[in-house]
Amino acid sequence: MEQDRKNDLLEEIMIEHGTDLVQLAFSYVKDKETAKDMVQNTFIKCYENLDYFRYDSSIKTWLYRITINQCKDHLRSWHYRKVQTKEAFESALKSLFPLTEDSVIQAAESEEMKDLIFSLPKNYREVIYLYYYKSLSQNEIAEVTNLNLNTIKSRLRRGKQRLKILLEEAGIYG
Repeated sequence: MEQDRKNDLLEEIMIEHGTDLVQLAFSYVKDKETAKDMVQNTFIKCYENLDYFRYDSSIKTWLYRITINQCKDHLRSWHYRKVQTKEAFESALKSLFPLTEDSVIQAAESEEMKDLIFSLPKNYREVIYLYYYKSLSQNEIAEVTNLNLNTIKSRLRRGKQRLKILLEEAGIYG
């Protein structure tokens, strides 16, 4: 592919899909800057492999797959596990001390919902997020996650069931 055409195509891809990919990455890594790094890595891989893309799937699902793989690799990394252990320890220490009234702020309903979704196990959170927030079909989710369609259907059903229970417990649904 001609270099100028490749650069123009990458720029179009970045403009069209950048925000969605950052949101997708955030749903995995739960840190805005890390999510941006994951997406930057996605675009680098996209650029490097654009000549080999066969259009068996859409660019969107290809980018989602790359981003998800980037995030999963990050979450398996030694550095991430070390940081998570440190944060868990610090959080445990903070919970030993009483919170002041000023630090307790009532969350907006949308924030509560997001927190409830993020509290789901990763396999349910992933399909719920892709289905409801990214409006991917079950077939697209299967393609992006490289999982069987029936697995996606059952995870979506079970994720909804768990989310309904969490919503009832939080008094949002009822």
